[in-house]
Amino acid sequence: MRLVDYLDKGAQLGADAPCLTMGETELSYAQVQRISWRVARGLQRAGIRPGDKVAVLSGNDAYAFSAVFGISRAGCVWCPVNPRNEAGENAFVLDAFDCACLVFHGSYAPMVEQMRAQLSKLRVLVCLDRPQPFAPSLGEWLDGLDEQPFDVAPPDDLAMIAGTGGTTGRPKGVMLSGRNLETMSALTLMGYPFPARPCYLALAPLTHAAGVLCLPVMTLGGRIVIMPKPDLGEFLALIERYRVTHTFLPPTLIYMLLEHEKLATTRLDSLQCFWYGAAPIAAARLEEALEKIGPVMAQLFGQTEAPMMISMMPPREHFHADGTVARRRLSSAGRPGPLVQVATMNDAGELLPAGERGEIVVRSSLVMAGYYKDPAATAEASRFGWHHTGDIGYLDEDGYLYIVDRAKDMIITGGFNVYSVEVEAVLMEHPGVQDSAVIGLPDDKWGERVVAVLQPRPGCTLAAEEVIAFVKSRIGSVKAPKQVEFWTDLPRSKVGKVIKKEVRATLLGKDD
Repeated sequence: MRLVDYLDKGAQLGADAPCLTMGETELSYAQVQRISWRVARGLQRAGIRPGDKVAVLSGNDAYAFSAVFGISRAGCVWCPVNPRNEAGENAFVLDAFDCACLVFHGSYAPMVEQMRAQLSKLRVLVCLDRPQPFAPSLGEWLDGLDEQPFDVAPPDDLAMIAGTGGTTGRPKGVMLSGRNLETMSALTLMGYPFPARPCYLALAPLTHAAGVLCLPVMTLGGRIVIMPKPDLGEFLALIERYRVTHTFLPPTLIYMLLEHEKLATTRLDSLQCFWYGAAPIAAARLEEALEKIGPVMAQLFGQTEAPMMISMMPPREHFHADGTVARRRLSSAGRPGPLVQVATMNDAGELLPAGERGEIVVRSSLVMAGYYKDPAATAEASRFGWHHTGDIGYLDEDGYLYIVDRAKDMIITGGFNVYSVEVEAVLMEHPGVQDSAVIGLPDDKWGERVVAVLQPRPGCTLAAEEVIAFVKSRIGSVKAPKQVEFWTDLPRSKVGKVIKKEVRATLLGKDD
């Protein structure tokens, strides 16, 4: 299936059914189809050919997402551009991915103006909502084009090129094929509960996980409610208003939601599947979510190179058969999906037995086609015939996957390996800790010392000595932090992950 096939499948189930809802805007499946036909014709008229790369730079927006299906229908490749990136990084992405056309929202016109002189490959610019001195509005650009069905065969199966996070260097272009996205959608539909017509609430960026999770919803003719801005009060109101069945939030926002004053009074009984992922979640806070939100929490683990569904934990697996919370399991990333092979591997390429820690490796049609124009990075990621995730973990005897750290975040202190995620999990059990980041810093005595940077919960005062003693009593002195810092907030990526590179740089600068 191509991207546009998910839209057409939903339209077959009911052309007049609501497809995309955003504020007062409500587009049916038939209306989104008509937009996609016109956008595809517009691309052809502008000289954009099948196989060309077309970028979309916008926040969460119903018309921007509709345009994605027009890009697919024209046989082109969708390149989502993260609006939260700086202009320099987005200019790099547009150039490196050979984008010939950019569709952008007017709120990002200053960024586009700043970038466009550097982008010689960019032939066509279109502004979604209003004309710019250097670009027509979408309405002007589509003028004179009819709404009749239109379709162009793509030259190959490449559906999209997604940039990696860029927190550890220049973003790489992950080539995701129609087969990759079809596998992801199949795994989603197999692994999680779905009613006949689900309603999915998208608060997280559609350029990331929230976007591709729309695809399986559309195959069932479901409604997608789009939030242009993150507002947890509005998020709760929309769940109640639209009887939302599915949604996704990263752990950082879940922690904030658990503290929200409206949570206890919001009707949440429509929820069937509240996905969480994109970063580790503290088991203690997950158990709190099961109590306050309900038995609907659903984990997913993936990465851009193998989207979303490497391993899964549907709501029922958060509990034992007798209905009690499966506390140990809450620290896992679920079990590998039915169309995914997962193993752990040592540096010599040998697969490891259950319980033994190594790099998590994957085989599946979920795994990307490769990095765009980067054969060396592609070869490095696919050593020994497996995709290498860069995560350290192990599989237990029941097949549950436990992620203990990113390989680059492991701390070697006094000759012992300390996994930062393990220390963070303990810190998150402290009632006064809202969020945490654990890193290693150079130390004359230990080689590296364990350093914890904590964001206290609102109204809580913490002492370093108390925190160190708390960790020491649970996992011992080797893993306990030697240094504790308190910050009002932690630096985060566009999807809510704590950027440890920035934490480390700040603390190193402080030491200088």
